[in-house]
Amino acid sequence: MSRSILLAFIAALVCQGQSDPVREMAVKFDGKVAIHAKNLVTGAEYDLDGGTRVNTASTIKLPILIGVFTEVREGKVKWTDTSELGPSNKVGGSGVLSEMSDGTKIPLRDLVRYMMLLSDNSATNMVLDHVPGDDVNKVMEKLGIHETRSLRKILRGSSPEGVSAAGRDPANKAFGIGVSTPREMVSLLERLHKGEIVSPEASAEILGIMRKQQWREGLARRFSEDVADKPGALDHLRSDVGIVYSKAGPVAVAITCWDIGKVDWSADNSGYLFIADAARMIVDRLTAPR
Repeated sequence: MSRSILLAFIAALVCQGQSDPVREMAVKFDGKVAIHAKNLVTGAEYDLDGGTRVNTASTIKLPILIGVFTEVREGKVKWTDTSELGPSNKVGGSGVLSEMSDGTKIPLRDLVRYMMLLSDNSATNMVLDHVPGDDVNKVMEKLGIHETRSLRKILRGSSPEGVSAAGRDPANKAFGIGVSTPREMVSLLERLHKGEIVSPEASAEILGIMRKQQWREGLARRFSEDVADKPGALDHLRSDVGIVYSKAGPVAVAITCWDIGKVDWSADNSGYLFIADAARMIVDRLTAPR
């Protein structure tokens, strides 16, 4: 390589290092941020502290869903297995099942859709009755996913239920119902895109369910194209993991914003806005002609 070409290459790297609007936005954000993204065609990646272990909030429902599909494939559970709705398994927060009639019997096939489409917390806990957190975590380990863990059911009161072995680990005490990293979530999304999770048909069905989820304030906000995602929210946290099917190619994105100063349950929560704006910039960057 000639000296002039080398200097031009170094100058380009310096220029790139000086121009990262996502990082600049993260510095100004009232909270902490971890991001990983990957163009699923070219392999181009973007990372901002993507190996950080984060509280998943409801994004852990994607690994739970993968666990269910795996155990159905292995014959350990059936889609027709039912749960009976009642006071003992109704929990507050997102979803609708807590308002439904006691005694209603709901098949597992429908429970996972309540869990993903409406992020229904009661449905999630009933899904974990069929496929406990320890089973989900064994599936993750077999996939080579070592940080992502289902820790417990969603709280109905002050005493946690359905606590997994990982949930009893003091190192995971601060992570609520689940822990993961943006890099591992993108790895799961990439394998779903390639049809490598359970089977090509199961992978496609999982992504089809994610395409229909109803909360669109974050990752999907700035896109007219299809987005298959699963968001999560807590008082001081917003997260979203999914695939943006941009016209220039699919991009997997996982973003978590936490330690957000203001509690705001509106659609314009600062975390949602950060996720929306960052995702738009990252997808544009990773699909730009080279």
